[in-house]
Amino acid sequence: MSDFDNNPFAEPVGDNPFNDPSVTQVTRSTVEPVDQYNPFPAHPTGNLAAQTTPAAPSHFQPAVLQPSTDPSPQATAAAAQANLLKQQEELERKAAELDRREQELQSRGSTGKENNWPPLPKFFPIKPCFYQDFSEEIPPEYQRVCKMMYYLWMFNCVTLFLNLLACLAYFTTDATYGVDFGLSILWLILFTPCSFLCWYRPVYKAFKTDSSFSFFFFFFVFFCQVVIFIIQAVGIPKWGNSGWIAAFTVIGSNKAVGSIMIIVAILFTMCAVLSIILLKMVHSMYRRTGASFQKAQQEFSQGVLSNKTFQTAAAGAASTAAQGAFQGNN
Repeated sequence: MSDFDNNPFAEPVGDNPFNDPSVTQVTRSTVEPVDQYNPFPAHPTGNLAAQTTPAAPSHFQPAVLQPSTDPSPQATAAAAQANLLKQQEELERKAAELDRREQELQSRGSTGKENNWPPLPKFFPIKPCFYQDFSEEIPPEYQRVCKMMYYLWMFNCVTLFLNLLACLAYFTTDATYGVDFGLSILWLILFTPCSFLCWYRPVYKAFKTDSSFSFFFFFFVFFCQVVIFIIQAVGIPKWGNSGWIAAFTVIGSNKAVGSIMIIVAILFTMCAVLSIILLKMVHSMYRRTGASFQKAQQEFSQGVLSNKTFQTAAAGAASTAAQGAFQGNN
């Protein structure tokens, strides 16, 4: 009867292949089947976004093709003209700079130092022509005599100016002596720069460089200056000098003018006496320097041959002579 108690519609009691443990484990898994997978889940995905690694920036830019534009002939010509103008401005600037440097070198002279004599104001249009510094350029044993020569030159300039005033006063008393006043102006204008250039600067250079030629040149010119001082002190009438003869001639008719001329005659006499004393002092120093006439000749020849003006003149004369000889042969 047991067979009749079983439900024929119930599942068989025998082995169920789906009761296998491996199968039941799969069927009980929480993984959603393929047909139920939702690619857009409702829950947030912040963790996934936080774990996403950003892409590294690229060092390469995308290639961009530039349109080719050829300049027009007008633009090319304008650019070339602008370049030429720029070069011209640069050349003019350099030329101005060279001119400025050349003027500075000329103002500094051969010593390479800025000229300081005569001491003129900076706003004055005429600039100093010489450099003079006794303590720097003149040896100590010659500085005293060199300064005395400089003081003698200044004393002579003052005497010539006072001589002009005395001759002017002489001219006011007698119009026939106008020639003295005219000559006194000439002597002041002529002797002031010539005495500085012809005997003071040579003796300054002689003491500075121990130049035999400068010593000989100074002796020759300064001897002539001594003779001129004596003539001025004598005061020959109509020669433009207020010396002793002219002063005693005028003092009888006009004592005031005569007194002024006597003072000038005394100054001229002092110039003559001081010049003779200084000439002897310079000569004694010259004998101790070891200078000689042979050295003076050698210095003169070297100076002439190294002079650029002489070289240019000699080269021009030689080329002219060569051209003349060539034309004569033809």
